[in-house]
Amino acid sequence: MFQTLYNYFWWDRLWLPVNLTWADLEDRDGRIYAKASDLYITIPLAFFFLIVRHLFEMYVATPLAGLLNVKEKIRLKATPNPVLEKFYALSTKHPKQGDVELLSKKSGCTARQVERWFRRRRNQDRPSLLKKFREASWRFTFYLIAFIAGMAVIVDKPWFYDLKEVWKGYPIQTTLPSQYWYYMIELSFYWSLLFSIASDVKRKDFKEQIIHHVATIILMSFSWFANYIRAGTLIMALHDSADYLLESAKMFNYAGWKNTCNNIFIVFAAVFIITRLVILPFWIMHCTVVYPLALYPPFFGYYFFNFMMVVLQSLHIFWAYLIIRMAHKFITGKVVEDERSDREETDNTEEEEEVTKNGPLSNGHPILNNNHRKTD
Repeated sequence: MFQTLYNYFWWDRLWLPVNLTWADLEDRDGRIYAKASDLYITIPLAFFFLIVRHLFEMYVATPLAGLLNVKEKIRLKATPNPVLEKFYALSTKHPKQGDVELLSKKSGCTARQVERWFRRRRNQDRPSLLKKFREASWRFTFYLIAFIAGMAVIVDKPWFYDLKEVWKGYPIQTTLPSQYWYYMIELSFYWSLLFSIASDVKRKDFKEQIIHHVATIILMSFSWFANYIRAGTLIMALHDSADYLLESAKMFNYAGWKNTCNNIFIVFAAVFIITRLVILPFWIMHCTVVYPLALYPPFFGYYFFNFMMVVLQSLHIFWAYLIIRMAHKFITGKVVEDERSDREETDNTEEEEEVTKNGPLSNGHPILNNNHRKTD
């Protein structure tokens, strides 16, 4: 049964145009073609990336945080209380008023003390400023290097200037060594993001991030073994062009450099909108939807690839909405903070108790845009 499913999954008619088989993509006469088996290396490479990331955060990002004077708050810890801890772990982190009154009776604390305990306990679970900075530093470094490398891979290719060249000779297109490594490194990195997502900084778009990573991995894997490599390299470089700007804005935000952060964010917003809402749908997706039909009738792989592109584009529209809303608030002078962020909680009775290292912060975060956070 397994062999039957395997054979059906790799049926030529699913992934390749009519009258073509996998035999047509076997290496011959010095011509190398992409193979599904090439992707096996991305899993061990993903774990290698996790090791490199750990070393980078320890020996590069942490000293850099010190140089940029990233300030961390000493958080007041919740007093150990088995009753409240059990409710926090098993029921909810945000008890309703009725729950507060019931917990007050069970724990012997006042309702005010119960509310304060839950605020402090939630704050304990929130990632530290240093953790956020190190994560942003790692992603900034990778995205910047990947963008530069990606441009080096495609800038001298004819399909970078004429999208019709993407399909010239498809699918009998030789795989270049630069394309191989660009794909393997990018795909390994996204596997590493998926593996570490449970321990990374969680935001309100956590589910959308998972969908994005899974869709990206599926899209890249399919585009590799179905030889959509020329289109794939264009899409990867297009995405990397904005990502490193966002991560650098986060780094300066955590360091308290508000003007630098604000300026980079505006540049990021412009690049994101141009690349994800203009170039991707009206140039790249037009290339993947319209041009192939002049060569072959539609087949399952054609529909599958473009369906995954639509999934990614839907996420881009969602994030563009958040970015535009943030930019509008910034331009009009209103409160500006990351729509995805989980704010740290304080109350008036605790404000005088808060102790900080290396000077004051605004609610545990660098002061930005008149005491409001910019982008997390």
